[in-house]
Amino acid sequence: MGFGSMQGSGRQAPMAEINVVPLVDVMLVLLIIFIITAPLLTHSVKIDLPKAESTANITRPEHIELAIRADGSLFWNGEPAELQQLDSRFAAKVAQAPETELHIRADKLAHYEHVARIMSIAAKAGMTRIGFITDPSIQ
Repeated sequence: MGFGSMQGSGRQAPMAEINVVPLVDVMLVLLIIFIITAPLLTHSVKIDLPKAESTANITRPEHIELAIRADGSLFWNGEPAELQQLDSRFAAKVAQAPETELHIRADKLAHYEHVARIMSIAAKAGMTRIGFITDPSIQ
């Protein structure tokens, strides 16, 4: 029957092998059950949806472009500006449109002190959206 060895010593040692044939049979039965039931579980209703075309309505908030040269000179949307005027100009823009963005375009040789001072003035005036404009073509 395969439970012992045919040694002549009369002493039978336990068999250390597992019979996997019944396990394979169970696995094949489960596989067939899953193959048959899987398509039944994914049922969907076919609906002919209407077609419509539209474009996204992108509303960009007004922005201020402030340029800072290496010598510290400032340009508000291309026009020369003074540091003392910035506080009142920022406050007026925030009062007019709270979503106004500040885009800072600083020269690469401009001192960080100038940039930090401008950012501080803008934050005190209530500007919450401050960003930097860079040139992606320079590596």
